[in-house]
Amino acid sequence: MNLRYKALGVHLLTATGAVLSMLALLAAVEENWSAMFSWLIVALVVDAVDGPLARRYLVKVNWPTYDGVLMDLIIDYLTYVFIPAFALFKSGLLTGWTGWLAIIAIVYGSVVYFVDTRMKTVDNSFSGFPACWNMVVLVLFALKPPEWAILLVVVVLTVAMFLPVRFIHPVRTARWRAVSLPVAMAWVVFAAWAIAVGFHPQSWALWGLTLSSLWLIGVGVAQQLLPPPALRVR
Repeated sequence: MNLRYKALGVHLLTATGAVLSMLALLAAVEENWSAMFSWLIVALVVDAVDGPLARRYLVKVNWPTYDGVLMDLIIDYLTYVFIPAFALFKSGLLTGWTGWLAIIAIVYGSVVYFVDTRMKTVDNSFSGFPACWNMVVLVLFALKPPEWAILLVVVVLTVAMFLPVRFIHPVRTARWRAVSLPVAMAWVVFAAWAIAVGFHPQSWALWGLTLSSLWLIGVGVAQQLLPPPALRVR
């Protein structure tokens, strides 16, 4: 197949995220959380594979009339931020003013973060929490911590979007990728497992989600504290 059409195919693959986000939203309106998270997981997988494909087929060169980066950002805001925030608000995990505070903090902080040109570091990590609220909210649905703990998580991660704290990109951050990428793939498996059992509180999937989430959240900070040997001050 001609490279131009392969590049177009990557753009069209990215665009399927818009359909997936609509399906997730329709499920969320009906409070069918398992279906909603299922569609969001599929969207997450699409988002994970379209980037490497875009770089492989040089979409900016072979089909430059479509802005894949802009398309990706629009879809990411829907699937990573907007729909998860709606679900958190409607789920009853937060009540009264706490729910309003959480959704305003999430959607407002995230849209500001998405347009920050400094969000990527030189090693293709993220500077600040990368607004992966789809993953955070799924874990909150699974673990169902106390309301104060949920609000604390939302506030801390919202503030963390604007702090010089590093968070890895499991695919693009080369350092420790041999561990981080399998952990990210395991997170998807545990998430699908948790959805399949209806977030049963005694499922082993919850342990897998917790441990893999802790790695994905903390490994960037660990890399900051332990720079590569060549970069350490002698």
